[in-house]
Amino acid sequence: MSTLLARASTPSFHDTPVRKFWFDENAPERTVAEERRHRQERLAGAFRLFSRYGFARGLAGHITARDPEWTDHFWVNPLGRDFGRIRVSDLLLVNSHGEIVVGNGPVNQAAFAIHAAIHEARPDVVAAAHTHSLYGKAWSTLGRKLDPLTQDACSFYEDHALFDDFRGVVLDTDEGARIADALGSHKAIILKNHGILTAGPSVEAAAWWYIALDNACHTQLLAQAAGQPQPIPHEMAALTHAQVGRPGGAQHAFESLYEGLLEAEPELLD
Repeated sequence: MSTLLARASTPSFHDTPVRKFWFDENAPERTVAEERRHRQERLAGAFRLFSRYGFARGLAGHITARDPEWTDHFWVNPLGRDFGRIRVSDLLLVNSHGEIVVGNGPVNQAAFAIHAAIHEARPDVVAAAHTHSLYGKAWSTLGRKLDPLTQDACSFYEDHALFDDFRGVVLDTDEGARIADALGSHKAIILKNHGILTAGPSVEAAAWWYIALDNACHTQLLAQAAGQPQPIPHEMAALTHAQVGRPGGAQHAFESLYEGLLEAEPELLD
């Protein structure tokens, strides 16, 4: 018995030691149906992760995922469904006119107004995320961009915008178009007196960047409350952005959270 235990605990050594500091970057090939299901599963998971992070605030908040076949349609959460209870089967497919094609509504009018404009203006964006998270809201009241105070914050260095013209709840696509125009080619935007929004080439990237952006807001609020923060100089901040701001890293960071979530809450796939 002791011999068997010893064998079981013996590590499996490589025949030749290998050097590998990063993940394989080749994305798996999927059919349209497989890609749709992948986006739906990660979207449902993103809502549940946002609930765990305390990002759910009443009826506010939405994440969208572009459909891989009908690219002017996107999947979104139904209004009033708690983030922590969302399943794949709860998701709505909405077209470019705000009409529900799949699922039972209602759809959040602000979600359509903002996300439809972003998806139209940015063909590269697969997903966009916006909620009324505590630290994102708090930072938005200052009406300015974040500083490169930490390595993590550099993910957004010169890669986030400011929309400083608050006009109440976003209920029409003209207002959404103004937000999309302010976002430009960036991955994130501070919506003054409103909150934060992120956009990315995958559900995983958009969701992780939202988590990271809210954390960066929290960090700078704490730093400023404690004293006079010392930003990272421009050249080093730009270099660090190139190192930590890529969507591949965001995708893997999200997946590390998603794996544990799925193990604990497998019903999200229903």
